[in-house]
Amino acid sequence: MVLDWRSLLPVISCLALLSAGLTIVGYYLRPPRRTLIYICKPLTTILILLTVRLPGTLLTDRYALAIGIGLLFSLFGDIWQMLSRRHFLKGLISFLITHICYVLAFLTDAPEFQFLWPALPLGLIGAVILAYLWPALSAGMKAAVGVYVGVIVVMVVLAAARALASFTLGSLFAAIGAFLFLASDAVLAINRFRRPFYLAQAVILGTYFTGQWLIALSVGLRTFE
Repeated sequence: MVLDWRSLLPVISCLALLSAGLTIVGYYLRPPRRTLIYICKPLTTILILLTVRLPGTLLTDRYALAIGIGLLFSLFGDIWQMLSRRHFLKGLISFLITHICYVLAFLTDAPEFQFLWPALPLGLIGAVILAYLWPALSAGMKAAVGVYVGVIVVMVVLAAARALASFTLGSLFAAIGAFLFLASDAVLAINRFRRPFYLAQAVILGTYFTGQWLIALSVGLRTFE
């Protein structure tokens, strides 16, 4: 059954925005409201996942399926990150699978070689982030973080190249969302390993949820491309 996703989308999006806002507020209340965070953080990702389901193409379109599976693993990553800092590596692996799913999604409309020039600036950004984090990483984390940064850079490069090649609203949303995801992960890593700062959670979650929402929206927008 194909849902009327255009009429339901504003409702789902407003609920996701409210849930995301409550998640951020939960981190800044003193003491932090863990119950609020535990409810609203995964709920926000579930609502964004529902955005992918609304157009009714989840099982018929490889792009939609890959994005949906990626968001499901993002939900797992959210849960691991909430539980304890000891589960950081499990969360990292969950989000690594998310990025691999997004790579597969963006490869369904593989851009031509001449549109891959964003690999140069984005690769440089990834190298700078990794170089900054490197001295603070344990021996066991260096390989994991190195692979993670490499995969997310590839994901953003493909999203950007796809947007340059087709220049549709859906591909543009996906590219912006991918870059925001990169920004969120970069701030998360800097806050955890190098220089914690007060507004970190607001920046991390604001860019993360916005990026995921834009990527999810690109699924429905494909029906108009």
